[in-house]
Amino acid sequence: MLEKYVSAGHILFEAQQFAKKILEPNANLFECAEKIEEFIIKKGAKPAFPTNLSLNENAAHQTPDWNDKTILKESDVLKVDIGVHVDGYIADAAFTITYAEEHKKLVKAAELALENAFALLEKNPTIGEIGATIEKTISEQGFKVVQNLTGHGLARYLQHTSPSIPNIAKQDSRVFEEGNAYAIEPFASTGDGYVREAGKANIFAIEEQRSVRNAYARKILEFVQENYKTLPFAERWLVRELKLSGFALKVGLKQLLHEKCIRAYPILHDRAGSFVAQAENSFIKTKEGIITLVKPRA
Repeated sequence: MLEKYVSAGHILFEAQQFAKKILEPNANLFECAEKIEEFIIKKGAKPAFPTNLSLNENAAHQTPDWNDKTILKESDVLKVDIGVHVDGYIADAAFTITYAEEHKKLVKAAELALENAFALLEKNPTIGEIGATIEKTISEQGFKVVQNLTGHGLARYLQHTSPSIPNIAKQDSRVFEEGNAYAIEPFASTGDGYVREAGKANIFAIEEQRSVRNAYARKILEFVQENYKTLPFAERWLVRELKLSGFALKVGLKQLLHEKCIRAYPILHDRAGSFVAQAENSFIKTKEGIITLVKPRA
């Protein structure tokens, strides 16, 4: 299990370096997301969830539509959240790209909060102390921490499990348990420090496996169960793999949502005109100490 987590982390680190090379101004975000996921597969692993390329006030859950024409601009703040799994064991990490000088302090605030949280891990902190460190770091840099986004546990084929790891100070005396994997992910914002759901969602995951009558819905559900299990998937993946028409895909997904077979992950955004930065890494706690997952191979 540990070897698979570590392998996923190494591949994710390499995928991040690849992403940084291709995500330049004027890059097409759809093409970049597809290339990052293809890179992961060629390395012998699989995406743990669709590559999130969340722009500006969008904090999370933004992945390109099929053949999306969105272009990265120099003025953008882009969160790049990538997940890799090896046999279901997940590494999860994110970084933020900006080419605009005025946004670099925001990006650094999220990065510094992550650095301080990981430094604290060596002292066996409570979960509440991690949140307090993140909030203090981001506040001292002059930004708001996004209070209703959290880090989380990681488990086999589950990218979000208990406990939630707050990005704000909370009275939570729990400590991280040996043998378990976790992700810490601070978000710094120039906005309200509170995200809301947008109406649009391009990411979904199985909620409950049950029989459905609609042929399109049944085809989607069977394919997802076989290929992604309980992990999130993108609408664009289904377009590519199932070769369904746009109409068939919309009908099938709508039926699965109605039957509560799948759940949607809407884009999460702060107020319009604001900017959000994210930094994230994963770790495992062992008897010997903390193993950071997303890092170069030794």
